[in-house]
Amino acid sequence: MPSVSRLLPYMFVCISLSGCAANDLMVKRQAESEAKIEFLIQSSKKAEQRHNELAGLLQVQEEHIQSAVNEIKLLKEKYNGLQTSDDELKATVASLVQLARTPKVEIVNKPSQVKETSESGPPAEYIKSFGLYSTNNFSAAIVSFESFLRNNPQSDYAANAVYWIGECHYTLSDLPKAKEAFLKVSENYPKSAKVPDALLKLGYTLSAMKEKEKATVIFERIIKSFPSSTAAIKARERLNTH
Repeated sequence: MPSVSRLLPYMFVCISLSGCAANDLMVKRQAESEAKIEFLIQSSKKAEQRHNELAGLLQVQEEHIQSAVNEIKLLKEKYNGLQTSDDELKATVASLVQLARTPKVEIVNKPSQVKETSESGPPAEYIKSFGLYSTNNFSAAIVSFESFLRNNPQSDYAANAVYWIGECHYTLSDLPKAKEAFLKVSENYPKSAKVPDALLKLGYTLSAMKEKEKATVIFERIIKSFPSSTAAIKARERLNTH
């Protein structure tokens, strides 16, 4: 049987080998852990980067949606304005047709002291201007209506001409000039039948210009001052959706 002194070197070698193996295993596991941690860190950075990209895309989409909503709202207001314009056009055409059918009676020896207080129908220059508007030639219509106003400042159709100038500017999206024209109708021609419609379009214009509080005041003024008008009905509709 080998002596203890002979076995000691072998035992020492075994213990040393065992310690080295355990140390290698520990180093290996530590390296694996560090690799996993590094992988998680990189994955987290990529996830954060992707999150930021998606957040940016979402912001852009929201801005596009809001822009589309504003555009739809403006188009709706223009559509409502075109409806009003269409009603006015029909009424004017009907008036012109009736005027054409009415036989003219020439008065002989008309007393010189008698003075006409109102026009018998739309002047030719006004009809020409309105024809330009009806064919969507808005820029030319503005010039023509302004010329009519310079030549006929006291005409019964002066308020109408200013109103249609406002409609032209509104359709061309020149909101400041449209606002000026519609406001001029109510201030310079307070007794004109076009005042309710001019105030309504003034309210639409103010809404499109993001001046909602001023628009609300105008809509409430229409309802109070012209309660039975078509403009008042539309003003109530706008207040309910305002």
